[in-house]
Amino acid sequence: MPFREGESGSAPTLIQSVRRAVRLLDELERRGGTGSAKQLARESLLPLPTAYHLLRTLVHEGLVRNDNGVYRLVSPLRRDTARAVHEPALRIQAWVNALSRDLDAAVYFVQYRDGEVQLGAVSDNPARPPVQEWADFRATAHAHAAGQCLLLQLEPEQRVEHLGRHPVGELTAHTVATRRDFERRVAAMPRRLPVMEHQEYAVGTACAAVPITVGAETAAVALSIPASEGGRLRGLADLLQRRAEQVLISQTFAVAAHGHEP
Repeated sequence: MPFREGESGSAPTLIQSVRRAVRLLDELERRGGTGSAKQLARESLLPLPTAYHLLRTLVHEGLVRNDNGVYRLVSPLRRDTARAVHEPALRIQAWVNALSRDLDAAVYFVQYRDGEVQLGAVSDNPARPPVQEWADFRATAHAHAAGQCLLLQLEPEQRVEHLGRHPVGELTAHTVATRRDFERRVAAMPRRLPVMEHQEYAVGTACAAVPITVGAETAAVALSIPASEGGRLRGLADLLQRRAEQVLISQTFAVAAHGHEP
């Protein structure tokens, strides 16, 4: 008998719920965009009550439509083309701007796409300017929290390939300077907890990042503050993770859909 999620009796976390909802969306797409709750639950290996709950959430978020018990996929890519292209980016920018004000820190949204670290959005907050990119952000993922968080989410072979193209090197006196030391550090990192670094990328700056993974998308949201305020970092990192979880369903699905645009 295959393992079915939700039978252990423990309450799922928000991230687990998002993963399960993604499976329902993937199954809907595989079925051509339509399916009943029973069909989707069976094919996604989910208990029927869990599938119903997640489908109601997806309907509420406008990602799925319920037509008398037949669920239909409503992809942002099937809406008006201009909205499909611009709406996700605008929502991400507004989100990082709001986070920056709420957390009193510079905030960044990053993705790992086409084998590279890509900076998707940076908060616009004059009171908390972002870190100046003095060394290529894409080539120094080992040194900043956002990049470390992305690399941590990759499969081992993907990480090996990335580090082969972008070798580990010392940027400051605090940077992990060798690949062997960096790989040991990554092996000891829990994949779902915030990543924090102090002055590894830029002297005078402390950073934290939390992962956002939906389907095949690998992304993270990060923040930076002056190193002199480093005592705030742990609390900010925990708060950042809670805020990221709160918007996973409504925000990240839009990001994922936009990222898969042909």
